[in-house]
Amino acid sequence: MHRRVLAGDRLVAAFLIGCVLFNYPLLSLFDRHTQIFGIPLVFAYVFFAWAAVIAVMAWAVERRFK
Repeated sequence: MHRRVLAGDRLVAAFLIGCVLFNYPLLSLFDRHTQIFGIPLVFAYVFFAWAAVIAVMAWAVERRFK
């Protein structure tokens, strides 16, 4: 397959992973009154999940241009 098609497929996969990570059943697992370093657990999960999705998208786009 061409690199452009693979990059598009990776971006679609990153979008679908993001949809799963920010869906209600998974978010409800972290909706507790627990805190990590004074930050509620759900906020920490959203921050790290968002960072992971952005990192995967950046990886997919950067691989296209090499």
